Amino acid sequence: MITDRQVVAPCESFRVLIIVAIVLLFVLPGPWNLIGFGAVVVLWIGELLAWNTTVKNRRRVVGAQTLIGEEAIVVTACLPVGQVRLNGEIWKARCDEGAGVGATVRVAGRKKLTLIVELVRSPDESPG
Repeated sequence: MITDRQVVAPCESFRVLIIVAIVLLFVLPGPWNLIGFGAVVVLWIGELLAWNTTVKNRRRVVGAQTLIGEEAIVVTACLPVGQVRLNGEIWKARCDEGAGVGATVRVAGRKKLTLIVELVRSPDESPG
């Protein structure tokens, strides 16, 4: 499932369409090679224009404010200051209630480069 924060790069499908066009040019006989090549190139240009329109109107999601509300895993005990792993990055975090290694926390805010987190689940609790 694609969320608003994920962006699927169209470059893979562009490469595939160009490769298909070139293969059709050399594999198909007679005038069909040119017809197939032309059809795929037209599809490729149409997809390029569609992606350009879609991406141009999409608002960029950047900055530290995008971290608020995300869940992270504690890698160094937050008693009250420690570290959490969020989206593959290690962040300095502060949890006033305290959180042990392996606990799940939610980002409530930030102060400069320190995330303010709240305990969601301690490591000994089951996720259900």
